[in-house]
Amino acid sequence: MSSKINNLCACPGKLSRWIDSNAQGMAPLFPRLLLAYEFGEAGLEKFNGENWFADLSFPFPLNLLPADVSWTLATGLEIIAPVALVLGFATRFFSVALMLLTVVAIAAVHWPAEWHSLAELWKGYAITDQGYGNYKLPLMYLLMLSSLLLSGSGKLSVDFRLKSLSIADKTIHNQRQASEGGICTKNT
Repeated sequence: MSSKINNLCACPGKLSRWIDSNAQGMAPLFPRLLLAYEFGEAGLEKFNGENWFADLSFPFPLNLLPADVSWTLATGLEIIAPVALVLGFATRFFSVALMLLTVVAIAAVHWPAEWHSLAELWKGYAITDQGYGNYKLPLMYLLMLSSLLLSGSGKLSVDFRLKSLSIADKTIHNQRQASEGGICTKNT
């Protein structure tokens, strides 16, 4: 009976070690897929919709761009970046680009137009169109994008594959140089 209890108590540790050795690099896949869906959906809405950026007040220096240019840039990024996130290609680059887009969106659309206390500002931490702003979802996106920026795209990604190929190429190159160096010293 006590051996069964010991085996049962050892299961969480065994599971944790298995995840560490086999599945840990998969964790970034989930925020990549979620963010790709959310930004892709926004990009397709913009692509198929009317430009409403002319009614917004963008922060400097983006306020210097015509609304059509801002619309095209945002739409393009929101269509290209999700494809890259799904593939795990240039994940850190696209994370930063989407973070900048999200900060601009918070400033131009989601931040409360007017607030006089932290209690009023806190009302904007919501997913609603009842006024007071609406920055909860963009803030969540920023945190997920920050995670991808810091961790990278994980093992199930083009980035990981390219990095693996690069390391293999460097190893082969170093081995060739070492063997050629050895041959040269033997011939001299």
